[in-house]
Amino acid sequence: MPPVLRPVRVWDLPTRLFHWLLAGCVIASVISAKIGGNAMEWHFRLGYAVLALLAFRLLWGVVGGRWSRFTSFIYSPAALMRYLRGQSRGDEYFHVGHSPTGALSVFGLLGVLAVQAGTGLFADDEISNTGPLIKFVTEATSHLLTKWHKTFGQWLIITLVVLHIAAIAFYFVRKRQNLVGPMLSGDKALADGIPASTDSAMSRGLAAALLVACAGGIAWLVTLGG
Repeated sequence: MPPVLRPVRVWDLPTRLFHWLLAGCVIASVISAKIGGNAMEWHFRLGYAVLALLAFRLLWGVVGGRWSRFTSFIYSPAALMRYLRGQSRGDEYFHVGHSPTGALSVFGLLGVLAVQAGTGLFADDEISNTGPLIKFVTEATSHLLTKWHKTFGQWLIITLVVLHIAAIAFYFVRKRQNLVGPMLSGDKALADGIPASTDSAMSRGLAAALLVACAGGIAWLVTLGG
């Protein structure tokens, strides 16, 4: 008999909101950079929003719901090899949260976004826009960071986003797994015994407080440039 499946809360609301807000900010920041001109004001604002969201995710990865915590998807090389061979131990839930390859994608994308947004704080387009913290680095350093921000970093992010979307499409077409639906509803159909993520009013309130704190921290950081 096939196992009886039931809805299990995997992605808590703060994680889902983070995911879609980050996606929207990244897409809008790329578009605003391509438009240039007055749109650069929004490019900077979106960059600050990305930094605040990334700071929030770092904290939420420690205190968030069961499957949003980093401890649930930091895998050893041995676990990665088992996953690639189609094997798993009884205590490994590769199909619930982020799989080992999915975890690598998540960490890679978050890391690149942090570097991209961080370099923007020191960038200079040599026209009319400079990063708020440019006075803390030399002209040569700003030039290097700007070059990364405008070329390599931008195209690396676009590449990773395309690969991310391609992976979602692959799982949907070849493996019959809908990865988008659970990131909208928060639930996955899973067998009994799979622990659910906490997604209560209290945890959501904590997430809101953390996000406000992170936004305040980024706002303070930006003011250091005077």
